[in-house]
Amino acid sequence: MKTLRIKLHRKIIRWLLLPSIAFCLYSCSEDLLTETPKSSLNADIVLKTKQGFENYLIGLIYQARLEVNGDFTWHAVNIVGTDLADDSGTEYSTYANWVSYLTPITSEVVFEWNWAYTNVFPQANTIIMYANKPESSNIWATDAERNAVIAEARFIRGYTYNILANLYGGVPIVDTIIAVPKFDYTRASREEVLQFVKADLEFASQWLPPTVPKANEGRIVKAAADHLLSEVYISLGEYDKAIDAASRVINSGLYQLMTTRFGSQKSKSGDVFSDLFRTGNYNRSAGNLEVIWAYQIEDYTTGGGNNQWMRNWAPFLTHVASPDRKLQIATDSMGRGTGRVRPSWYLSNTIWEGGTDMRNSIFNWRRVFYYNNPASSNFGQVIEPKTTYEDTCRSIYPYTRKVEGKPWGGSNTSGKTDNDLYVYRLAETYLLRAEAYLRKGDAENAANDINIVRARAMATPVAPADVTIDYILDERARELVAEEPRRRTLIRMGKLVERVRLYGFRPTGRTSIQDYHNWWPIPQTAIDANFGAELKQNDGY
Repeated sequence: MKTLRIKLHRKIIRWLLLPSIAFCLYSCSEDLLTETPKSSLNADIVLKTKQGFENYLIGLIYQARLEVNGDFTWHAVNIVGTDLADDSGTEYSTYANWVSYLTPITSEVVFEWNWAYTNVFPQANTIIMYANKPESSNIWATDAERNAVIAEARFIRGYTYNILANLYGGVPIVDTIIAVPKFDYTRASREEVLQFVKADLEFASQWLPPTVPKANEGRIVKAAADHLLSEVYISLGEYDKAIDAASRVINSGLYQLMTTRFGSQKSKSGDVFSDLFRTGNYNRSAGNLEVIWAYQIEDYTTGGGNNQWMRNWAPFLTHVASPDRKLQIATDSMGRGTGRVRPSWYLSNTIWEGGTDMRNSIFNWRRVFYYNNPASSNFGQVIEPKTTYEDTCRSIYPYTRKVEGKPWGGSNTSGKTDNDLYVYRLAETYLLRAEAYLRKGDAENAANDINIVRARAMATPVAPADVTIDYILDERARELVAEEPRRRTLIRMGKLVERVRLYGFRPTGRTSIQDYHNWWPIPQTAIDANFGAELKQNDGY
């Protein structure tokens, strides 16, 4: 019977294959398999007009913005496991033990590498190479018009390589379109990568426009290149150039720290610092002259993404029960956090000691909570201090109100908002210039720049003798919490391990971090795929 079944199966297969083979032979002879596509996004077809390049640039901005899309990834890359915060809740183990958590197969280690090499670099290099082709010269009215297109692509490429340099150290430099499989990449040194970034940004600074119209908010302007150049020059030890780059932004006449109320909620209770983070206030069209570059978040728009900062930073208040066992409810003002990013004592308390500061006002940090369920007999009463681990570490703790905003899609329970996201604003430019001055040995000018930022916050000025790199990190925490990619800042300054040991939230995190953790590992997937040459792993992994 077994032999008979095998013979029947063979006959069935022949009967099925014969018509297919005959059709293929006929088709080949009649060229029926030759296709002429009616439309295509192939670069050879699209990048023949200005509009084609514009479409590719918009796509490149979208690829860049993928760094902030998703639930927890940006925060896992940039915030948790630093001096500012850790995740919390009994089911989470991120950076609870650095040795076992941070490995070449950790998800965010792989994500960030793949985002850069799969999403950003291929599209940026395509734009740059096609715009430089001799046959593309007839597209542009002037060289300046072509160079502005190249400049935007080179900025995004430089921006992304700077991220890699401040996570992994040295990485492979890919500056061309890879048309065939390649398995023999080697790592450039971190300094070589930064020199590559510097060249991209210097070109971008020369050719990017100073401003863009309202319809193009979120696109790259000259000040963004100069702001990032200041940081890169600091990394390369070129402090005078860092000062000059930051000064081009500060003295351009286009930007200023906001010192009076503005925007969508200026008539409501608040202060000028809280206005910077209200829904609808992130762009120049809202009167915000401090923003240099912000990712645009559009409600239910294709490619618009969403802002999940509330979901991650805010405590899981809906898990808090009143004495009569009624749970809290999500509201428009507070949304629904999940307590993934729990501020350290350093962030929520230490840096605010010894004076008043607008950035720590009731409009900018939420520290007192009220029972808000109308069904509870405790409605409207202050929530008393909690003592259980899950409550104090995840369900109720102080948090920055920068993350609050109009609920995304009208849903109070999504944990998302419609707020745009700052990448760069002028306050950080001042702090970068202050850092460059300090590293050059000019504490007086460093203090002057810091005090410009502190004056807006109505905080006590700092004396030049008290300005240190650690003080600048403290000031960055006060000013830029939930904005700056803190891990990359600490790695860039060589301060990650030291600061985690001093200020990390988890005791096991403070004790388990090792010196080699100042750099991320190279993803194992990249090493395994690169069998034609050694893609050297960072020490310790």
